[in-house]
Amino acid sequence: MKIAFVSSEMVPFAKTGGLADVSGSLPLGLEKYGSEVKVFMPKYKTVKVVKNQTVIGKGIDVFFIENEKYFNRENLYGDRSGDYPDNLERFAYFSKAVLETLKKTGFKPDIVHCNDWQSALIPVYLKTIYKDNPFFANTKTVLTIHNLAYQGLFDKSLFPQTGLDWELFSIDGFEFYGKVNVLKAGIEFTDFINTVSPTYAGEIQTKEFGYGLEGVLQKRSDALFGILNGIDYDVWNPATDKNIAKNYDASSSDQKYLNKEDLQRSSGLTVDKNVPLIGIISRLADQKGLDLIADIIEKILKLKVQFILLGAGDDRYHVLFDGIAKKYPKITSINLKFDAVLAQKIYAGCDMFLMPSRFEPCGLGQMICLRYGTVPIVRTTGGLKDTISEYNESTKQGNGFTFLDYSSAKLFDTIKRALSLYKKKAAWLELVKRAMGYDFSLEHSAKEYLALYAKLASKKSARNHAGCVAK
Repeated sequence: MKIAFVSSEMVPFAKTGGLADVSGSLPLGLEKYGSEVKVFMPKYKTVKVVKNQTVIGKGIDVFFIENEKYFNRENLYGDRSGDYPDNLERFAYFSKAVLETLKKTGFKPDIVHCNDWQSALIPVYLKTIYKDNPFFANTKTVLTIHNLAYQGLFDKSLFPQTGLDWELFSIDGFEFYGKVNVLKAGIEFTDFINTVSPTYAGEIQTKEFGYGLEGVLQKRSDALFGILNGIDYDVWNPATDKNIAKNYDASSSDQKYLNKEDLQRSSGLTVDKNVPLIGIISRLADQKGLDLIADIIEKILKLKVQFILLGAGDDRYHVLFDGIAKKYPKITSINLKFDAVLAQKIYAGCDMFLMPSRFEPCGLGQMICLRYGTVPIVRTTGGLKDTISEYNESTKQGNGFTFLDYSSAKLFDTIKRALSLYKKKAAWLELVKRAMGYDFSLEHSAKEYLALYAKLASKKSARNHAGCVAK
């Protein structure tokens, strides 16, 4: 099967979030199982390649769409003042350029796999501007929603930048409360839609998590699927990780504590393997549950624990945690930045890891934690619900600690449950070994995507969409 994988960011070339991680790993998994894959992304200023094409895996061509005006900028989507005002124009150009590059190279994809709003115009273009083009006669589209909160909303006056007829600015197209909504149009026009976890696929069809698109998604529920993301177990492997102090695996999980001591030492914390070390690596925003942590951070620190944070985000959290660092310098390590090496040391060195998200489409941090034997403390939402279950000491079932109600009190109670088990060293070590036995590798998600592609490929082609008019 021929797959054109389109993403606005991809590891190792450009990254702002989890989309880049998935885009860097999933094509490798697809190739492993026999698909011919080509990847397309913008050539940002941060992309350090000599030519506009390179190869990853055994033979996956990565094509970089170049445009000095649109992509030669310091950041991918915006700066401190907000999103770039010409983002619609930028990604309309990108989407058309992907299709033209496919034609130029002669690669006829069975599936164009689009990701988030930045490439959601491609399904629209294929059923409008390119609907009679024989090159794409057998091409179908999948649109993955990594986070429904980001929809590509623009003022109505900018709609001509799409190059499409105004008839598509309608309730069945781009129109969304008087604005242009690119993701909405992509959902309306794509053949299949999927989210990055089964639970999130259900959640986004509700008012609480639908961000105004729940009705559109309910209408297309027969074409909506949930596939859990996976992580690259060759990259995230404590047995071979070169960035941690001591390699280990499930059979030598007691060696994990050498990484804890290394992390304590390098972070300025008291070196003591018996003190519980709680970590968090996150964008500092309400979505990630930082408001809950902020409410109880001092109560947590009074539980005779150590706390390490890595991340950046909203200014109010920077101010808060700066204050915490000054007030509790001996038991906290506050790192208001992104640091890939430190992140791996945190995954390997911490005992527990907080992910109390308000919503979490999938989450990769909890999967990495399990791989490294660091016990997740999560709220049961989205992909967190699909991957982490409450540990029961009696039955030895489960792999972490969970809570449902979005409240700081429930989070605090859950942390105390984890600390209670931590005092029982043998029981805790048994949980650590159990956690390391779970498998959330990208191979599983790659197989599910291939099954989804096959299901779509077997469907009768539907090249038209109601009201489709090309400009």
